[in-house]
Amino acid sequence: MRVRNSTSKGGRLSTGRIVVALVLAVVSIIGYLGSKSYNPVTGENQYVGISPEQETALGLQAAPELAREYGGLDLDPSKQAFLDDVCDRLIQNSEAKKTDWPFECHLLADDQTINAFALPGGQVFITSALFGELETEGQLAGVMTHEIGHVVARHSAQQIAKAQLTEGLTGAVVVASYDPQNPNSQAAAYMTQIIGRLVNMKFGRDDELQSDRVGVQFMAEAGYDPRALIRVMEILASSSEGVNPPEFFSTHPNPENRVSQIHQAIQEIFPQGVPAGLVP
Repeated sequence: MRVRNSTSKGGRLSTGRIVVALVLAVVSIIGYLGSKSYNPVTGENQYVGISPEQETALGLQAAPELAREYGGLDLDPSKQAFLDDVCDRLIQNSEAKKTDWPFECHLLADDQTINAFALPGGQVFITSALFGELETEGQLAGVMTHEIGHVVARHSAQQIAKAQLTEGLTGAVVVASYDPQNPNSQAAAYMTQIIGRLVNMKFGRDDELQSDRVGVQFMAEAGYDPRALIRVMEILASSSEGVNPPEFFSTHPNPENRVSQIHQAIQEIFPQGVPAGLVP
C-alpha cells in the first residue's frame, strides 16, 4: 500500500508540472501573438515587446552608459558635424523621415574598436576607429543607414518579444521535464535553454540582413551610391580576420556573406544599373 501511495503521489506531481508547463506555454504564445503590429516602412507585420514610447525611453536611458563604455563621445567638433550632416541627409531624404523616432547620431571616442550600434528609439553610434577606417562619405552613409534601419524596423522591440516567447516556451519545457530525483533531467533542461538562445541568435542574423536591405533603399533615396556599402563589408571583414566566431554562434552574419544580399537589393532598386551622379 505504501508503494502504491508513493507512486500515486509521484504521478500527481508529474501531472502538476505538465499542467503548469502548458499554462506557461499558452500564456507565452498568446502574449506574443497579441503584440502584432504593422510597420509601414518595412511593409510587414511584426511582433514587438514594447511600445514606441518605451523604445525611445529605453534608448535615451542606455545611451550615456554605452558612450562611457567606449570612452565617451569624440570631442572633435568637425567630425561630429560631418556625421550629423550625413545622418540628416539620410533621414530627411528617405522613408525614415516618415517615422517619429528622434534620431541622434553620435561619434564615440574609442579608436580601437571597429563597430557601430543602434539603440532602441533612434540613438545611433559609430566608434572613432570605424569612422577612421572609412574612405568616403558614401561609406559612412552606408554604416549609419544600416543602423538607422535597425531603428525603423524596430528590431530591438522584436527581439524583446521573441526573447519573451522563447524564454516562456523553454521555461515550460524545463518545468515539465525537470525531475529532482533524476540528474539527467537537469542536462535536458540546460540543453533546452541553450537551444532557445541559439534560436534568438538566428533572429539577430535575419535582422542584420534586413537592415542591409533597408540601408540600400535609404542610401538610394538620399542620393548615395549604395555600392559603397559593399566596400564597408570589405573593411569590416578585413578588420575582423582571425577573430570572428563561427557564424552560427553569432548574431551578425559574416560580412562576406552579406555582400550577395546587398548586390541583390541594389539590383532590385536599380534593375538598369546604378545611375551616375550618386555620392560614392
